[in-house]
Amino acid sequence: MKRRFYLRLLFSKSSHFSLRMSILGIISLLSKRTLNTTPSLQEVMLTSERYGVQRLPFSHVSNRDLAFFECLMPGRVITDPDELKLFNVDWLQSGHLVRCLHFGPCLGKRGGTGILICQAGCILENLSQYLESMDFTMPLDLGAKGSCHIGGNVATNAGGLRVLRYGSLRGTVLGLEVVLADGSILNCLASLQKDNTGYDLKQLFIGSEGTLGVITTVSILCPQKPKAVNLAFLGCPGFSQVLETFTTCRGMLGEILSAYEFMDDKSMKLVESHLKLSNPVTGSPFYVLIETSGSNSAHDEEKLNHFLEQAMTSGLVMDGTVVTEDKRIKALWALRERITEALTHDGYVYKYDISLPVKRLYDLVTDTRERLGRSAKNVVGYGHLGDGNLHLNITAESYSHSLLEAIEPFVYEWTAQYQVSISAEHGLGFKKKHYIHYSKPREAVHLMQKFKAMLDPKGILNPYKTLDNV
Repeated sequence: MKRRFYLRLLFSKSSHFSLRMSILGIISLLSKRTLNTTPSLQEVMLTSERYGVQRLPFSHVSNRDLAFFECLMPGRVITDPDELKLFNVDWLQSGHLVRCLHFGPCLGKRGGTGILICQAGCILENLSQYLESMDFTMPLDLGAKGSCHIGGNVATNAGGLRVLRYGSLRGTVLGLEVVLADGSILNCLASLQKDNTGYDLKQLFIGSEGTLGVITTVSILCPQKPKAVNLAFLGCPGFSQVLETFTTCRGMLGEILSAYEFMDDKSMKLVESHLKLSNPVTGSPFYVLIETSGSNSAHDEEKLNHFLEQAMTSGLVMDGTVVTEDKRIKALWALRERITEALTHDGYVYKYDISLPVKRLYDLVTDTRERLGRSAKNVVGYGHLGDGNLHLNITAESYSHSLLEAIEPFVYEWTAQYQVSISAEHGLGFKKKHYIHYSKPREAVHLMQKFKAMLDPKGILNPYKTLDNV
C-alpha cells in the first residue's frame, strides 16, 4: 500500500519567513506525491475540545500560503476537506487535527557495506524487504512496520521487537540530516561507527518527537541477515514462570536469542475473537514468543531443543510449538504484532507504555484491573519482557473522562515508585507531556526547555507536544 507523507502547517504570526524557509528545506528533499488508501473514519472529537487545549498564537493557512505551495509544487497540494479528513485523525481515533497539507513520500537509497542511508519517508517494511534481498536486516522491527516511516521511528526513538538483540536506535543510527526551524539544513549524516569530535548532535533529535527539527535523512547500521531463524510459541502457567523461562532461555540460548515477548490470555482472546487468528497453544494464562537468530541452523536447533526440554520438564512451560518456515513464523508473530489492531476493535483504548523492573512488570496490570473493576471492558498486558517494557491497554465502549481520571495519574504514580519511565518507547507526545516529572527531575526538564527555546524560538515545530508550557 502506498503512503503519503504529511506536514501540518502552523504559522506563527511573526514567523512566515522562517517557517517557509524550514518547509523549503524539507520540500527540497521530498519526492513525488503518491496516493493513499485509508479506511473510513467515525466522527472524532477535536483534540482541543477533548483535552481543553488553548491554541497558541499561530496564523491560519491563507490563500496566499496555498498559492505559494501550489507554485512550488504544482498539483501536489491537497486541500479537499473530505480527503484531508482521512489524515487529520490519528490511527487510534483519539484526536482530530484541524488542517493539514500533504506531500509525497521520500525514496530511499543504500550506501556503504552494512550501512543504510535513506530518506525519512521510507516505510519500515519496505526497507526491511530491500535489505533482506541484499542479505542484511533492519535492526528495528515493529508491529506497525507496514505503515510507519523510518523518520518517525527515529524521531520517537521507537523500540520494537529487536531491542533485545540489536539495541535501540540511539545505538544503531549513525547519522541524520535535519531541517531546523529557521530553514537551515543540519547535515550530521555520518556513516562512521566511531566519531568523538565534539557533541553527538544527532542524539538531540532521536526521540525529540519532531519538536527540535524535522528529520529528512537517516544513516543506520544494519547487521547481516541471519541464516537460521526459529520461533517458539509457549504457554506458561503463571507470570512467575514467564520470568523464570526468560532467565533460563537467556542462559541456555545466549547469543542466538533475538526476541522474548510475553502476552496475557486476555490479549490473545482479543486477537482470536476480533481478528479470527488461530492460537496453536490454548488454555494458558500467559504466552511467550521466543525467537532465535543465528548462522548455523543445526547448532541453533540443538540449543533450542535443549532449552525446551529443560523448560517442559521443570514445569515452566505447559505446551508449545516451534516453527522454522517463514510463512509459519509470520503467522505466529501476527498473534503478537496485531494485538494493537485487535484492541481497536474492542472499543476506545487507553494506552500506556511503561518501563518497569522485570519482576514487577505484570503487577501494574493486576493492580489496574482491580482498581477499575467493571468500569473498564478489558485490561490487558503484553510487551517486550527482554527489556522490561510493558504495554498496558484498557478498553471501554467509548471515551469516558471519569475512567481516564481513574487511570491517570494512578498509572504514573504507581510507576514512579520504582524510578523508571512512564514512556518506554512511545514518547510523551500530547497526552503525556504533563506527566514528564514522574520520570525526569526538574533540572532535566528545564534544560530540555532551553534546548527547545534555542532551536525553535517561535515554537513552530510540532507544538503542544513533549514539553509543557513551551
